[in-house]
Amino acid sequence: MRWKSILLFTLTITLQATGQSLPDTAMVLAKNTAIYELVISQNGRVIFRHNYNGQQPDTLHNSQSLTKSIMSVLIGIAIDKGYIADPDQEIGQWFPELAKDPDARKQHITLHQIMDQASGLWHENLEGGLGEYLSQANPSQYVLAQPLLDAPGTVFHYNNAATHLLSVILTKATGMPVATFAQRFLFSKLGIQHADWKKMNDGYDDGAGLRSVYLSTAAINKIGNLLLQEGQYNGQTIVSRKWARVLMQPPLTRATGWGFTGSQYALCWYHVRYDGQPVTYGMGWGGQYMIIIPGLKAVIAVHERVNDTTAVQQALYFEQSVFPLLWKYLQTKK
Repeated sequence: MRWKSILLFTLTITLQATGQSLPDTAMVLAKNTAIYELVISQNGRVIFRHNYNGQQPDTLHNSQSLTKSIMSVLIGIAIDKGYIADPDQEIGQWFPELAKDPDARKQHITLHQIMDQASGLWHENLEGGLGEYLSQANPSQYVLAQPLLDAPGTVFHYNNAATHLLSVILTKATGMPVATFAQRFLFSKLGIQHADWKKMNDGYDDGAGLRSVYLSTAAINKIGNLLLQEGQYNGQTIVSRKWARVLMQPPLTRATGWGFTGSQYALCWYHVRYDGQPVTYGMGWGGQYMIIIPGLKAVIAVHERVNDTTAVQQALYFEQSVFPLLWKYLQTKK
């Protein structure tokens, strides 16, 4: 890891010599052709914001699977407001047709299991794959009609197709599209004025990040700060402290093979200890991140280019090269 030490030493010298808070000329940022925008806040205040590669401020970016993390906040708000009883509610209430399915286990799958990626439902990584799923006129019904792959609650398997059901459920429970619910009870409360929530073929707003919600990087940072501040924003409760704490410190987590080394997954969020400190983060394909660092009272939001051929490399580069730089920067701001 000698290269990391060199990067951090270079940053420290630059800070001392120029007085800059974070040098835009740092190689991992200035020479990074994938990064679009970076917003860092600490103690509820934006301390760094910069656009790269010709991007404009407040551009709405493809947030990919950060959509899932935002959905988890919306599910919590729906629980707070009584639209949904609790995360252990069974999906048969919203899909009564499952009562006629040959496999009775389907109707007893819980919201919690879907959010933990442990529903046992068909997923788009099987033969036919994502293209088959996205081509369906009714992708949500298609998923529910397929045979279960595992007993619900037993096996972790990242599943975009199942996660989209959260949008269907939230829409049925509240009587309004997810985008409308989000604007009324989340975005407007945070001062987020613009969002573009894409729909799936079934007519429901995407719940997984395959079509995605498009938001500014500043908006992503605000959502992260909402959880950092335990559901509070400008003295107003937007989501309950109880739900914010559950998302940040879930009772059950499941190991993942991607993200920051040693990451665990629960309720549409990742959790890891980085340099001895707990970190909660959302992550989207290609290097979209919403990173919450309670010990540093900080949130890092970043959008990057969505390109399937380079997506994995972009995410690894952020985690292994860019984030250590940002971590060191936040240490200097404590």
